[in-house]
Amino acid sequence: MTRSLHKGPYVDERVLKKVLGKRPEQTGVIKTWIRRSDIAPEMVGFTFGVYNGKTHIEVLITEDMVGHKLGEFSPTRKFIRHGGKMQKEIDTKKKEAEITAAKTAKSAVETKK
Repeated sequence: MTRSLHKGPYVDERVLKKVLGKRPEQTGVIKTWIRRSDIAPEMVGFTFGVYNGKTHIEVLITEDMVGHKLGEFSPTRKFIRHGGKMQKEIDTKKKEAEITAAKTAKSAVETKK
């Protein structure tokens, strides 16, 4: 834990208020912009829509997540792919395989006619 033990975990009051006294089946998705809030044991079973800067990503809280932050389960960056010579070779092989598969499928259809 990054926070000292005598202070305890930081759970935002607004998030905790939305959870206390309710059942997970009744509430549905709880939208929140508070990524820095710790996950408390009372939140287990609820689904949170955690904002990542663009959209709300649905996160189902399980027992393993208790003690972590809400923002850890809603990534803010999207990995596209690495570039370079190897990636170009992989892409060209994939395109060639698709072309040959399409040609064989087309020839199979023509032979049936």
